[in-house]
Amino acid sequence: MCLSADELQTALDERSGARRARRTQLMLAFVILAALVTSPTAAAQTPRHCSTPTEISAGFRTDFCRHLVPLSEFDAGGPGKDGIPALDHPRFSRAASIDWLAFREPVIELAIGTDVRAYPLQVLVWHEIVNDVVGGLPVSVTFCPLCNTAIAFDRRVDGRTLSFGTTGNLRDSDLVMYDRETESWWQQFGGLALVGRYTGTRLRQLPARIVAWRDFLRVHPHGLVLTRATGFSRPYGRNPYSGYDDVSSPPFFAASDANDTRLPPKARVVFIERGREAVAVPFSALRPRGIVRVTVGGRRLVVRWRRGVASALDSGFIPNGRDVGSGRVTENGKPVAFDEPFWFAVAAFRPHTKIVR
Repeated sequence: MCLSADELQTALDERSGARRARRTQLMLAFVILAALVTSPTAAAQTPRHCSTPTEISAGFRTDFCRHLVPLSEFDAGGPGKDGIPALDHPRFSRAASIDWLAFREPVIELAIGTDVRAYPLQVLVWHEIVNDVVGGLPVSVTFCPLCNTAIAFDRRVDGRTLSFGTTGNLRDSDLVMYDRETESWWQQFGGLALVGRYTGTRLRQLPARIVAWRDFLRVHPHGLVLTRATGFSRPYGRNPYSGYDDVSSPPFFAASDANDTRLPPKARVVFIERGREAVAVPFSALRPRGIVRVTVGGRRLVVRWRRGVASALDSGFIPNGRDVGSGRVTENGKPVAFDEPFWFAVAAFRPHTKIVR
């Protein structure tokens, strides 16, 4: 199902009402989110004849008798299965030929070998998942607007290449994906399968990051850029979540550990996880210094912050978003995987994360 912008806006108006207009616009894209921190070795089994809420399971042939978390933890986001359409046949143009991106616009940069690509958030905010092949590696580039999580995954599992779509459901206000091969459900935050055949399996995260379009173009003028020729009619460049990243406002959908006040709910952080250890470096602490050194899981990492990147979730027109900057994490000069989520997502999925002040 592909909803038009008008249909999404109508649904948004019906669900909000008590919230300011700028927060209510958030529901327009009906982002699909979900997240989890459970050990991948503890897959729970329920009886074969298990009941499943129809509002979250409609249209799925998933094995709902296998799950790591109670199915009651999933929320129906609105549009249903594939209501927010993933891009399975993305089209690209050379960076030097692009004339429709503003210099400060945020793009997800992913480099595998000599193959370097940019995925503009003005496109990802409407599709959330891009199934692609970069440097010969099958990948899924994902963006959850409700958590501000931009994560790329290797989509190979046990020698099999998976293709991902959106379930239309959320968990802790985070995107819940599904693979089309088994229709198992996967949490975007952490890449762990929560329901179905692949329950307990975790996807490998790749070192993607958000950068300003100007910086990508300067360093990679021959790189490839995801175009707006998606086959879908969407107002690319518009932000359906206008005002959502107000730092002190709560997420639109409920999230665990909502009482964690160590940081404001939507404070941006650089989140790094290695094994059982995780740290969060708030942008507010990183910005004045520009660089912070941390040790995570025995690995010495360098965290940097750079100004000049617009928020995709602030203004109704993405190029006009305020400057929030972006982070970068390296080990011995080489990029490593990390993320830049809102704090409430970290508190929900990794409550024991250490905050680097």
